[in-house]
Amino acid sequence: MPKVLLLHTGGTLGMAGGRPSALRPSAFFRTLKARVPELFELADIELELFSNLDSSEMQPELWSRMAAHLHRRLPAFDGAVVTHGTDTLAYTASALSFMLRGLPRPVVLTGSQRPLGEIRSDARLNLIDSVLSALNGPREVTICFDSHLYRGNRARKVKVSEYDAFESPNFPVLGTLGVDATFEPGLPPRGAFRLFERLDPRVFLLKVFPGLDPALPLALLPHLRGLVLEAYGAGNFPIDPSLGRSLRPLFAQARERGIPVVVVSQAYRNGVDLTLYQAGAAALENGAIGGGDLTPSAATVKLMQALAYHPAPEAVRRFIQTPIAGELTVGRPPAPPAEPRQRGRKPHSR
Repeated sequence: MPKVLLLHTGGTLGMAGGRPSALRPSAFFRTLKARVPELFELADIELELFSNLDSSEMQPELWSRMAAHLHRRLPAFDGAVVTHGTDTLAYTASALSFMLRGLPRPVVLTGSQRPLGEIRSDARLNLIDSVLSALNGPREVTICFDSHLYRGNRARKVKVSEYDAFESPNFPVLGTLGVDATFEPGLPPRGAFRLFERLDPRVFLLKVFPGLDPALPLALLPHLRGLVLEAYGAGNFPIDPSLGRSLRPLFAQARERGIPVVVVSQAYRNGVDLTLYQAGAAALENGAIGGGDLTPSAATVKLMQALAYHPAPEAVRRFIQTPIAGELTVGRPPAPPAEPRQRGRKPHSR
């Protein structure tokens, strides 16, 4: 019988309590066999309690410990399932995808919108689908949710109160678990199974918005080693000095301090192209790194790892812009189907 490691970290799936009272952590394993006996017909499940935390408490130090634990234990199993809260699930999946290179077995993360003990919980099906994915899915870090398997570093949480809580806007699903379960091959094998557990968490994720006072992020620069900027559209932000909120000085001072700035898009589909508009060109002139179609969560974690392993600015740039675990589309991200009436490009309009 195949063996699957089930690593519990916490989250709604393993909580007790209900609405309207606050959910609280409980002993996850007490009800697992009672509520999901089919799980143990699929595989020999070895349960391990890594932590019992609300996912809002997940931190880079825990990712490093988790990656080291999986690196040590995974070769003895046919796959691994990690149960996790949904709020930071995409961050953890991104982190593990960069830390665990050359995976010999699938690592599947899952969670739920309702606790396992509730009657209408989605936890039961998510667990069953995740074990199937760990046995038959691609050998990479994935997220299994609502009968779909997503590349972990491509996924975003998009809903709070519905079961289809995750999407992968810029990459196709890796598996569909309906009446039949079908899987894509995923990433090709890439050398030996290696661990890269170091991260430098001195990174800030800044979302551009109308009215953002540049003095605020400028005041943060002395405390940072890296910055991820969520820009508008293809990489836009204010640069007109006459309006008093230009972000050009932020890029200039970051470059003077040797702080890499990775620019990603607030838009869910497609990605950043800093050559399209004046703002992007200004960012490039000051050393900004175009993040393509990296999700903000993947860009943030990848920058943490870049800073931990690559002290030279150019090495950081190469690392960010080189796909490590399928997180980034090489070249310009694919455009959506053209509208019946195609508009011409206006390089300096927004």
